[in-house]
Amino acid sequence: MLGQRIGYIRVSTIYQNTDRQLEGLSLDKTFIEQASAKDTQRPKLQELIQFVRAGDTVVVHSMDRLARNLDDLRSIVKTLTSKGVAVEFSKEQLTFTSDESPMANLLLSVMGAFAEFERSLLRERQREGVALAKNRGAYKGRKRELSPEQVITIKKSIAEGQKKSVIAKTVGISRETLYRYLDDNYRASRQSKNTS
Repeated sequence: MLGQRIGYIRVSTIYQNTDRQLEGLSLDKTFIEQASAKDTQRPKLQELIQFVRAGDTVVVHSMDRLARNLDDLRSIVKTLTSKGVAVEFSKEQLTFTSDESPMANLLLSVMGAFAEFERSLLRERQREGVALAKNRGAYKGRKRELSPEQVITIKKSIAEGQKKSVIAKTVGISRETLYRYLDDNYRASRQSKNTS
């Protein structure tokens, strides 16, 4: 019997788009995570590891969506492949299985190291760009614009009991800005409560 194709999508924050990561791929089930890759104890990743069975294939957009560093990448891939699950990276066009050769292990290490190096270069270039802009007096900080979909996600999170201060920090806006994005009647109702 052919196994299932299980997608794993990870974004770091609410305002990142999950749609394009595995767009157009045929999947039986998808686990979507909003968490930093530095935490290997991500709830949806752990749920996925418990869910998959021998013969399944876990499909991930790229290595950096599964892990932040080489050690974590190798550990997660080994955990999955030891269960008889294949791990497919769409961007790199690589698949790893339990019957890996030394060459496949080398390839995973090399590609994972490149992904880690690329992330560190990107962070360094970003820091240098910000420093240069500050020296010129051109850096004002970024203004966060939320899409209607992000506002809906935020409202849902609030309805589920998440604190507004935590959401605002996660999204990268002030609490006051968060209140502005919420229901138009919110501020009016607060003002009427304060005057009564």
